[in-house]
Amino acid sequence: MATTHSLTPAMQRQRSARMRRNMLYLVLLGLALLAPLAIYPVFLMKVLCFALFACAFNLLLGFAGLLSFGHAAFLATGGYFTGIMLSSYPGLTPEAGILIGTLAAVVLGTFFGVLSIRRQGIYFAMVTLALAQMVYFFFIQAPFTGGEDGLHGVPRGELFGLISLSDNLPMYYFVLTIFVIGFAIIQRTVHSPFGQVLKAIRENEPRAVSLGYNVDAYKLVAFVISAGLAGLAGSTKTVVFQLASLTDAHWHMSGEVILMTLLGGVGTLFGPVVGAGLVVSLQTQLAQSPIGNWVSVILGAIFVICVLSFRSGIVGEIQKMVRKNFK
Repeated sequence: MATTHSLTPAMQRQRSARMRRNMLYLVLLGLALLAPLAIYPVFLMKVLCFALFACAFNLLLGFAGLLSFGHAAFLATGGYFTGIMLSSYPGLTPEAGILIGTLAAVVLGTFFGVLSIRRQGIYFAMVTLALAQMVYFFFIQAPFTGGEDGLHGVPRGELFGLISLSDNLPMYYFVLTIFVIGFAIIQRTVHSPFGQVLKAIRENEPRAVSLGYNVDAYKLVAFVISAGLAGLAGSTKTVVFQLASLTDAHWHMSGEVILMTLLGGVGTLFGPVVGAGLVVSLQTQLAQSPIGNWVSVILGAIFVICVLSFRSGIVGEIQKMVRKNFK
């Protein structure tokens, strides 16, 4: 094992940065554990679900350079399949229902990826949007989805058949656990050799091809992981609110997750969490105000201002400031 004296300055900086990052994660986890004592748990659970959704989207856009306009399809697919299974089989535990919804999103993500991954730029975005709209109209017409009314009264059930999730506090800690697992998967993926190849493909795809990497295979795997995590967010959201609705499948939802990611900081690990928290908070506060009908317009204006003022997003600008002043 290398001693501190035998490490190069670059390695020492990397070790220090890793320690600071781990300390930050521990502090944030501690705050998250205490948060329901001061903030309404249902609001926190909504933030965590959308934060996981945004992090999943950011894995594709921020680290693979693929802009998808169809990620709402995976959120809705996870939610609908979980809702259908939990409603149809009362003895099914919530974690099993969430797992089934996540697997359904993985299957759909594989299908989407195979059809769209060879396209680039706007063509890739348009293919994913077209496929997502097909999924949206399927959910409208399918007899088992409730059509425009959606699925209501989805039971929360008992975790592992032992812990009742009817109370919001245990439900919150269950959702927090799911978010931490999903975030850890993304963090590990980004910092793995696979993640480094994704970054190389994002920066210069022809060079990655010339080095012998099968870029389509790498992008497909990233797409499937992103779809699965988006489905996990949708499945969890359905259990929290006991509802699966067409809102999650609409193209507006795909636009919202883009807003969350760009606002927080695309290509940063924690940026989508901040962006999701801000968007959900603004939606909640504005919906209760006299200008509630102008929520979309206000969010759009905020998005334009943020993009023009700081293109790296909130977390991205903070990171640039830290690197500039605390080298």
